[in-house]
Amino acid sequence: MPAHRSALMRVLPEWIDFNGHLNMAYYNVLFDHSVDQLYPSIGFGPDYLKTGCTTYMAEFHVCYLRELHAEDQVYVDFQLIDFDEKRFHSYQELRHADGWLAATAEGLTLHVDQSGPRVAPMPAHIQTALRQMRADQADLPHPERVGRTIGIRKP
Repeated sequence: MPAHRSALMRVLPEWIDFNGHLNMAYYNVLFDHSVDQLYPSIGFGPDYLKTGCTTYMAEFHVCYLRELHAEDQVYVDFQLIDFDEKRFHSYQELRHADGWLAATAEGLTLHVDQSGPRVAPMPAHIQTALRQMRADQADLPHPERVGRTIGIRKP
């Protein structure tokens, strides 16, 4: 099974910066909106907040590869890299509707009990959904961009 694919989303004109392309902050908005679409299938989403738990992003790395412009249609593919009882590691690709790659993102998400707040184990049904997603994506190659570091290479 392929990575989970979001619905098509549109780059809004108000998201364009003075350089004439999508401002870097809105790449994150598109990645986030795609996860909002995915979450109900895992067991998260607005109704999940009633449990007193939610998810927090602990770390998020974006690589900007190609400019997007106003009115471009895009989608995001989500791949689950790994998970344990309290967190999951994901990889996303933001693609133009024509299929070309605009940006990638790698994230570490924490499951949080808001009464602390503290990182806490996910309920069994969510761990089962993540286990199933991981099994469904088992044939996907490990993304080459996962685990990248930032730095200036010295000669």
